[in-house]
Amino acid sequence: MKDFAKLQKKIGTNFKDEQLLINAFIHRSYLNENSDYAQHNERLEFLGDAVLELVTTEFLYQNYPNPEGDLTNWRSALVKTETISDVSKSLGFEDYLFLSRGESKSKGRARQLILANCFEAVIGATYLDRGYDEAKKFITKHLLKLLPEIIEKKLYVDAKSQLQEIAQRNESITPRYDVLSETGPDHKRVFKIGVFLNDKKIGEGEGASKQLAQQAAAEDALKSYK
Repeated sequence: MKDFAKLQKKIGTNFKDEQLLINAFIHRSYLNENSDYAQHNERLEFLGDAVLELVTTEFLYQNYPNPEGDLTNWRSALVKTETISDVSKSLGFEDYLFLSRGESKSKGRARQLILANCFEAVIGATYLDRGYDEAKKFITKHLLKLLPEIIEKKLYVDAKSQLQEIAQRNESITPRYDVLSETGPDHKRVFKIGVFLNDKKIGEGEGASKQLAQQAAAEDALKSYK
């Protein structure tokens, strides 16, 4: 039994309609095996994504006088899949997910995407239930606090640019990105892309677009190729 009252205490938000919060954790796959729920979390994710971008953009604009290029890079680092999935994990969201038996075995990038989407869905649910200010409070408390570390450690630097610079410096080669597979329905495509130096694959990644998958592949490559 999932204790959503306990979760609300942990995230610091008291929902008037707890079912909205529960819906944020229901993955599409779960409905294929369970008829007791009518909604999955994709619409909440869609809404939460927009709220997340607005809150993050507003925060950066109001607190940092840096040029637009810096703010864009910092925002991208904050809202990327890896960052928000890590926040989801730290909040224990994994224990509250409703997944099909097959999806519950997912690991790696697939699980990261599920957790990141759930985080955005919780934002969407918070916005609907408690309004913009409460959603902003949630994002500020759990995500925006990471910004100083991102800036200090330069975690915002584009992974593809880093990889290209290293590959050209070390081997005078430009990395090549190839699509390995495309899965999922048209409205929810998942691309798997490999990054190669000549014919040697040095990393791979998945994403909802080719660009995101390329970034994930570059990040994967950078773990071992320096």
